[in-house]
Amino acid sequence: MEEHPIDILNLPSLEERVKANMERGAFGYIRGGSEDEWTLRENTRAFDDLQIIPRVLQGLSGADLSTSIFGISLKTPVIEAPSAAHGLAHVKGEIDTAIGTAAAGSLFSLSTYGSTDLRDVAAAVPGAPQFFQLYMSKDDGFNAYLVKKAVKAGVKAIILTVDSTLGGYREEDVRNHFQFPLPMPNLAAYSSQDGVGKGIAEIYAAAKADFVPSDIDKIKTLSGLPVLVKGIQSPEDAEAAIKAGADGIWVSNHGGRQLNGGPASITVLPSIASVVSRRVPIVFDSGVRRGSHVFKALASGADLVALGRPLIYGLNLGGAEGVKSVFDQINHELSIVMQLAGTKDIEAIKRTPLLHKAAPLV
Repeated sequence: MEEHPIDILNLPSLEERVKANMERGAFGYIRGGSEDEWTLRENTRAFDDLQIIPRVLQGLSGADLSTSIFGISLKTPVIEAPSAAHGLAHVKGEIDTAIGTAAAGSLFSLSTYGSTDLRDVAAAVPGAPQFFQLYMSKDDGFNAYLVKKAVKAGVKAIILTVDSTLGGYREEDVRNHFQFPLPMPNLAAYSSQDGVGKGIAEIYAAAKADFVPSDIDKIKTLSGLPVLVKGIQSPEDAEAAIKAGADGIWVSNHGGRQLNGGPASITVLPSIASVVSRRVPIVFDSGVRRGSHVFKALASGADLVALGRPLIYGLNLGGAEGVKSVFDQINHELSIVMQLAGTKDIEAIKRTPLLHKAAPLV
């Protein structure tokens, strides 16, 4: 597989390049959303409803992208969004994604449904900060086993994903009769079920469906680590999660892969941020393709912005260096936007008001 930097005009242009470079079912699984993919498309389109006001006479000659979360210093507010089965895109899978992410000075998160054992990912980049995304199982023994394994591997936080009590109806997977061709070592380590030959709906069938707020404290107690609750799309759920002990709120609609017809993630972010009111950090994902999108998300209340599909596309086209190329491109775009908007650092972006495009008259 490829191992080199990649030339990037912009992140949206990567999709067609990867489509020609990847097995059809694997590409469809990574790219696709649920039903007719309205929410997937809306995730990116809705950024156009927000406008950045250019500012001048600010005395700026550069932008500082550095930030932090839970005391972890980062060179960029853009982090990697956890996603399943990077091995579909590259033979080195999550190991190369983690290496490229660390080289960019960012944060990598491994999914329970990753193609690589979490110990191997941690060993690939000693000392680099990593989180672990937990899909809770119906089996409490499995949950305890996996969380303790993640803690031993040195992860800095647990991402508790609560929006996948079952899989959205992903027509691309149905059309391609997609089943995972590679094992999921984090599943196989505890049981004989490794995910091979199954679709995502079958894998989710073993996942916990009846989430309640007390599950947050359960994972906090098991891990002794900060717990971010991922899949929040309403202010009410954000408030409930914080009251239950969440250390962070992750605003996401799973990249348009779950409830089709739901709002774009950026559309609900401001109301969630208003309720959170800086009590805990907010991570945002879904639809991010431009540096201006990152800026708009930060100005709308996010503390960090996570990138999913484009990083997997970079992995496919260039391995670890391709992943870093994707970070370099979006950071380059963000730096330009920051300079032209008169914002010297990430905190200045968070204080920046945006213009909201008026809804058309009917």
